Parts: sequence; structure tokens; C-alpha cells
Amino acid sequence: MTRYAALLRGVNVGSTRLAMADLRRIVTDLGHEDVKTYLQSGNVAFGSSVRDAEKLAAGIERALADELALTVPVLVRSGRELAAVAGGNPYADREDDPTRLLVAFLATPPKKATVEALTVPGSENVSFTVTGREVFLHFVDGGYGRSKFTNAYLEKKLDVVSTTRNWKSVRALAEMTAD
Repeated sequence: MTRYAALLRGVNVGSTRLAMADLRRIVTDLGHEDVKTYLQSGNVAFGSSVRDAEKLAAGIERALADELALTVPVLVRSGRELAAVAGGNPYADREDDPTRLLVAFLATPPKKATVEALTVPGSENVSFTVTGREVFLHFVDGGYGRSKFTNAYLEKKLDVVSTTRNWKSVRALAEMTAD
């Protein structure tokens, strides 16, 4: 049994509403165990004997569409992957405020050319590091809420589906998926 977290993009922040009880039920009905949600923003940790994260994501996406008529991108990371993210933030030693540290989880690794072309819009003071399927973000002068360096911006510039979580959520999900 491997522990995973499914990260749903855009849930309960715009027009896409999803009760966490429904999400827990759907993931449980798919045959996964010890299903727990975190916050109201589409984070669900679970255990599964399935070893293919893409298959897990596709199953959750399909069930959400079939049962609730929701089209929601789902990204899945194993507990081991989340532990590596939580232990590998290049900005963690520079910032005490977890709301200024975020991670954008990407569905696939971006092309090298799109990463090399990625810049921070305007004169914002944001540091970023792209590592595999994650983008570590450090909002030096303020929070994510006022920035133009958003999830939508990253998706457009990197040409890949992403979903962003703050550092507190990343650490919590890493703990929830630890073996």
C-alpha cells in the first residue's frame, strides 16, 4: 500500500464547488483506503495498491465527471515525492512566513525551452526554481494573492497543467502521506 495525495486544480476557489465529503466518498468508492481531505481546496490523501499515479489521477477525474459532472484536472504525488518536495525547497531557509512560499505542481515536466523563457511579470520580487514537475516560488515582498505570477500564468508560459499550494499545505500533505 502506497500513500498518495491527489491535488485538484481550481476547486472551491471559483465556480467549481466540491464538498470534501463528496471527494472522500468518490476516492473511497474507487477502492482506495484511509481517505482524508485537507482543507476545502481539493486535497485528498489516501492509500492505494495502484502504483501508477497517472492512472490514479485519471480515475479520480473520471469519477468526478461521471458522478458530479465536474471537469477538474487532478495531479497525484506519492508520499515519497511529497517528502522530497517538502525537503527540497530552495527558499525554506530564507523565509519564515509560509504564506510567501508556494509550490506549483505540474502535470508533466515542462519543456526546457519554456523553462528558460519563464520570467516574472512586471517588477515583482518573486524568486522561482523549476525542478522536474514542481515550481518552487518565493514571494519576497508580499503574498501570492496580489501577484501576477499565478497558477494561470505558469500554465500559459510553461504549457502544462498546474495547481499551486502554499508551504503549510505542502508540509501537511507530506505528513499525511508519510509511510
